[in-house]
Amino acid sequence: MSTKVHLLDSGTLVIDRSQMLWNIDCGTPVRFPVYSVLVEHEKGLFLFDTGYDLEHVEKVLPFEQPIQSQQQTIPEQLKLAGFEPGDVDYVINSHLHFDHVGGNKYLTEATTLIHKQELRHGKVPEPFERLGYSDLGFDYPGVKYDLLEGDIKLADGLWLYQTPGHTAGHYSMLVELEKDRNMLFAGDACYSQENLEKEVIAGFHLDPTDSVRSIKRLKRLADEHDADIYGAHDAESFKNFKLAPDHYGG
Repeated sequence: MSTKVHLLDSGTLVIDRSQMLWNIDCGTPVRFPVYSVLVEHEKGLFLFDTGYDLEHVEKVLPFEQPIQSQQQTIPEQLKLAGFEPGDVDYVINSHLHFDHVGGNKYLTEATTLIHKQELRHGKVPEPFERLGYSDLGFDYPGVKYDLLEGDIKLADGLWLYQTPGHTAGHYSMLVELEKDRNMLFAGDACYSQENLEKEVIAGFHLDPTDSVRSIKRLKRLADEHDADIYGAHDAESFKNFKLAPDHYGG
């Protein structure tokens, strides 16, 4: 079985451009995409991040102006790719911010793979991290965690690489494909191609020095593995993404 990658659309949010690129264009609102990555592999079905929960954002972060249709929820996006929530074997959270964990609650048959430092911050955040970690739906009753450290090979052609800075235990994911270019999903270690090209970090971060190092690491990894880097919230690049029911690889 050849590995396939399905990109699942989770809607959009709005933040200030100075949060996309630290201290640049303050006061300029930007609408950006949120998406998840479903990897269909012979070793199981892996879902990297799960978007945001509309009800939570409308209640707690309404200033981010969420736009999400019913079809952009995780259950409906999985259906577009030919699956149900119960089919997912592993949920990989790049980190536990609200816009990356909103669909975890639907995936109760899956094991959640997360860096152990990230789980600590998710449950006991620093004061300035509290809004980012405001959705605790990932910690539903009976959740099964597999706590990770360091770079991890999940399966042949599927790797997690530590890219801290945005958060304490941030992971990026590399997927090697036979019939398409390899794909390096940066998560929030790199919001957009502009962050990558200018080596300017996002405005929200735990450690700005680590954030810069992680951008540099992503560029090295992309070179080493002949991979394209996919930022988590790049509106321009997103226009050219193949979204479910389409896919990469296979």
